[in-house]
Amino acid sequence: MLLIIGTVRLPPGRLEQAKPAMQRMILASRAEPGCLGYSYAQDVLDAGLIHVSEAWSDRAALEAHFKSAHIAQWRASWAELGIGDRKLTLYETDGGAPT
Repeated sequence: MLLIIGTVRLPPGRLEQAKPAMQRMILASRAEPGCLGYSYAQDVLDAGLIHVSEAWSDRAALEAHFKSAHIAQWRASWAELGIGDRKLTLYETDGGAPT
Protein backbone atom coordinates (compact mmCIF):
# COMPACT_ATOMS: atom_id res chain seq x y z
CA MET A 1 0.00 0.00 0.00
CA LEU A 2 1.09 3.58 -0.68
CA LEU A 3 0.21 6.50 1.55
CA ILE A 4 0.49 10.17 0.69
CA ILE A 5 0.38 12.38 3.77
CA GLY A 6 0.94 16.10 4.01
CA THR A 7 -0.49 19.57 3.68
CA VAL A 8 -1.33 22.28 1.19
CA ARG A 9 -1.99 25.90 2.00
CA LEU A 10 -4.49 28.39 0.64
CA PRO A 11 -5.67 31.81 1.74
CA PRO A 12 -8.33 31.23 4.45
CA GLY A 13 -10.66 33.64 2.64
CA ARG A 14 -10.71 31.34 -0.39
CA LEU A 15 -11.65 28.16 1.44
CA GLU A 16 -15.36 28.43 0.58
CA GLN A 17 -14.46 29.08 -3.07
CA ALA A 18 -12.12 26.05 -3.06
CA LYS A 19 -14.54 23.59 -1.44
CA PRO A 20 -16.46 22.63 -4.62
CA ALA A 21 -13.20 21.88 -6.49
CA MET A 22 -11.88 19.96 -3.50
CA GLN A 23 -15.10 17.96 -3.24
CA ARG A 24 -14.96 17.06 -6.96
CA MET A 25 -11.35 15.95 -6.56
CA ILE A 26 -12.10 13.82 -3.50
CA LEU A 27 -15.17 12.12 -5.00
CA ALA A 28 -13.49 11.40 -8.35
CA SER A 29 -10.35 10.08 -6.65
CA ARG A 30 -12.31 7.83 -4.28
CA ALA A 31 -14.07 6.31 -7.31
CA GLU A 32 -10.77 5.32 -8.95
CA PRO A 33 -9.66 1.68 -8.96
CA GLY A 34 -7.03 1.18 -6.28
CA CYS A 35 -8.01 4.19 -4.16
CA LEU A 36 -8.33 3.00 -0.57
CA GLY A 37 -8.87 6.44 0.93
CA TYR A 38 -8.70 10.10 -0.05
CA SER A 39 -9.37 13.03 2.29
CA TYR A 40 -8.75 16.71 2.83
CA ALA A 41 -9.27 18.28 6.26
CA GLN A 42 -9.01 21.87 7.44
CA ASP A 43 -6.65 22.40 10.35
CA VAL A 44 -8.50 23.41 13.53
CA LEU A 45 -5.90 26.03 14.50
CA ASP A 46 -4.81 27.25 11.06
CA ALA A 47 -7.74 27.95 8.70
CA GLY A 48 -5.57 28.06 5.58
CA LEU A 49 -3.86 24.73 6.19
CA ILE A 50 -5.43 21.66 4.56
CA HIS A 51 -4.28 18.20 5.62
CA VAL A 52 -4.09 15.67 2.80
CA SER A 53 -4.39 11.91 3.29
CA GLU A 54 -4.38 9.39 0.45
CA ALA A 55 -4.11 5.59 0.39
CA TRP A 56 -3.52 3.62 -2.80
CA SER A 57 -3.34 -0.13 -3.34
CA ASP A 58 -0.21 0.03 -5.51
CA ARG A 59 2.00 2.21 -7.69
CA ALA A 60 -0.02 1.45 -10.86
CA ALA A 61 -3.18 2.85 -9.25
CA LEU A 62 -1.32 5.95 -8.10
CA GLU A 63 0.23 6.50 -11.54
CA ALA A 64 -3.23 6.21 -13.15
CA HIS A 65 -4.49 8.78 -10.63
CA PHE A 66 -1.71 11.20 -11.60
CA LYS A 67 -2.81 10.90 -15.26
CA SER A 68 -6.54 11.39 -14.59
CA ALA A 69 -8.55 14.28 -16.01
CA HIS A 70 -9.79 15.31 -12.57
CA ILE A 71 -6.28 15.76 -11.19
CA ALA A 72 -5.41 17.91 -14.22
CA GLN A 73 -8.49 20.06 -13.56
CA TRP A 74 -7.63 20.27 -9.85
CA ARG A 75 -4.07 21.36 -10.55
CA ALA A 76 -5.29 23.92 -13.10
CA SER A 77 -7.42 25.56 -10.39
CA TRP A 78 -4.53 26.08 -7.93
CA ALA A 79 -3.43 29.50 -9.15
CA GLU A 80 -6.95 30.94 -9.06
CA LEU A 81 -7.60 29.48 -5.59
CA GLY A 82 -4.20 30.51 -4.25
CA ILE A 83 -3.22 26.93 -3.42
CA GLY A 84 0.47 26.55 -2.75
CA ASP A 85 3.06 25.48 -0.23
CA ARG A 86 2.46 21.80 -0.96
CA LYS A 87 4.26 19.48 1.42
CA LEU A 88 3.32 15.92 0.55
CA THR A 89 5.27 12.76 1.31
CA LEU A 90 4.81 9.32 -0.23
CA TYR A 91 5.20 6.33 2.09
CA GLU A 92 5.26 2.66 1.18
CA THR A 93 3.73 0.38 3.80
CA ASP A 94 2.66 -3.20 4.33
CA GLY A 95 -0.84 -2.04 5.19
CA GLY A 96 -0.27 -1.86 8.92
CA ALA A 97 -2.28 -3.48 11.66
CA PRO A 98 -5.24 -2.22 13.70
CA THR A 99 -4.34 -0.63 17.02
